Amino acid sequence: MFVELMEKTRSFRRFQQDPAPSMDDLKSLIDIARLTPSAGNRQPLKFILVQDKQALPEVFSTLRWAGYLQDWTGPALSEQPTAYIVILSDPEKSKNPGIDIGLAAQSIVLGAQELGFGACLLAAIDRSRLREVLDIPKHLEIELVVALGTPGEEVMLTTVGSDGDIRYWRDDKGVHYVPKRSRDDLIEKTL
Repeated sequence: MFVELMEKTRSFRRFQQDPAPSMDDLKSLIDIARLTPSAGNRQPLKFILVQDKQALPEVFSTLRWAGYLQDWTGPALSEQPTAYIVILSDPEKSKNPGIDIGLAAQSIVLGAQELGFGACLLAAIDRSRLREVLDIPKHLEIELVVALGTPGEEVMLTTVGSDGDIRYWRDDKGVHYVPKRSRDDLIEKTL
């Protein structure tokens, strides 16, 4: 059921090294992304699929992880993603691709969960370095990096407390907690 898929689809920041997504898995996620709606049907997105063992650490070095976890610099070598999808946009096709990016990214994350993989969307990117590492054409904008792999951590949902703090956190056992606002807090009005 779709609600169950949404409940178990979280941002994973630590991964097991096996099994890793295959290139066919990554291509199947692009098949899903290409079917998502596109504003004005402009279809401005392009994708770079990364699974190569030499390229993985190069991409990793361009990313910043988990801003709310001040004492954590990111996954250890044995916890790093085993694949990436870099989402690019072509400004000649759309000057405002935000809707397309969000729809495609969510579709990729949900598709990954269906395949048994976890994902994390990253926008804290050293874009100039990533452009160099992957030889990305200058006319394409780097929008997001989707980190992928077999989840290597437990992520639990909690309810935002009375203090309104939405920052995620980890307990002393490494369980990652993500506060979510309640439905009633989100509904401004019913008519």
